[in-house]
Amino acid sequence: MGSEMREEELIIYKDFEQGDLLKDMVDLMEHYRDGGSKTDVYGCMHSLLEIAASHGFYGNLWHCYLANLLVNNENSYSMACEIRGSVQGTINELVLHDIRIFKEFYDYDFTDMMEYLGVPEFAMVLSYTSPSQESKVYNSRIRDRICSLADRFNSDDTPEAMKDTLTEFYKDYGVGKFGLHKAFRVRNEGGMAVIEPILNIAHVHLDDLVGYEIPKKKLIDNTEAFVSSKKANNCLLFGDAGTGKSSSIKAIANEYYDRGLRIIEIYKHQFQLLNDVISQIKNRNYKFIIYMDDLSFEDFEIEYKYLKAVIEGGLEKKPENILIYATSNRRHLVREKFSDKEERRDDLHASDTVQEKLSLASRFGVTIFFSSPDKKQFEQIVKVLAGRYGISMEDEELYGLANKWELAHGGLSGRTAQQFIDYLLGQYEGKVEN
Repeated sequence: MGSEMREEELIIYKDFEQGDLLKDMVDLMEHYRDGGSKTDVYGCMHSLLEIAASHGFYGNLWHCYLANLLVNNENSYSMACEIRGSVQGTINELVLHDIRIFKEFYDYDFTDMMEYLGVPEFAMVLSYTSPSQESKVYNSRIRDRICSLADRFNSDDTPEAMKDTLTEFYKDYGVGKFGLHKAFRVRNEGGMAVIEPILNIAHVHLDDLVGYEIPKKKLIDNTEAFVSSKKANNCLLFGDAGTGKSSSIKAIANEYYDRGLRIIEIYKHQFQLLNDVISQIKNRNYKFIIYMDDLSFEDFEIEYKYLKAVIEGGLEKKPENILIYATSNRRHLVREKFSDKEERRDDLHASDTVQEKLSLASRFGVTIFFSSPDKKQFEQIVKVLAGRYGISMEDEELYGLANKWELAHGGLSGRTAQQFIDYLLGQYEGKVEN
């Protein structure tokens, strides 16, 4: 194996996570006849199997490993191509230089190495059946896409074709954590924001939310404009508990992921990290919704000032690829009480503070009200859900049980209806159609 195979010659694709294995594998491929040993092979096999176990990979683990490096390496080319596709310029020749090296890694025939070192076991990692295919790193959908990409590279006869396949992947899904995942949470590490993927977002879709057609349409229209790079507004979804506010946001994440939409959930106590979060995502090609669930502020809390500053913007204009969506049980986000008005007798400036709190909600350009259903609407939600889950029961009996349930379990709401259906599924197996 010549020096052209050496990973040190890569120009654009460098600094890989889990890159030590690449160095070990290339060293083995180049030098197994002059110093290589079974121990080296078994060490590489161990690393490939550990990655397969954590990522859920199957098939040719060497190919999956290489594909995983390529789809996670955030560099000037991959980030330019994410969601948008191929780009023009000299960088294409530089990337092609790197892909030629990767294709040689990819096409390498390990037969002679296995025979020379007496390690027929290595063939097992080239055709591996996973015991569970569960992944601690990806959800199954993304894991399958990476394994499929590894397989697609096999049919690419030239480096140019391999580069085109990879670029198409960047266009369809993106690169790195923002490309491969729908939703994220924020962690505070030494005062800095670390944005982490949420591996298993609930598979709720807009059609799953029975009723609420007008609120859903307002949310869809605003989000559609946003992902289409048209003017869109920050959204406040407010109303009673259990009416589908949070579920609507999760459904939006599922609905628009393929068009480049990503959701980052942040909690009130993390609002001081908002500017750091924005600085990390503002120059990416994705559309980001910063999501604040169950948002409200008590008298003594000042976190609303961080949010207000971000929404209003300072000297720097708020990036066009970022919106804020919040859900709340409170229309004005802050607890309003009669004493707020009376405090002016004691403090001439108190009314300004009250108004500053109340004005926060008005900074959301779109406010969407999710009201609790009345009894008839509740029964309709129950009926639709019962049909969806194959529950065969006369309406009169179904409604009678549902009304008893809601009286004892939190009142009329979409959430209560779903919980009632879940109860039926567990208790009335004989009346559920398979």
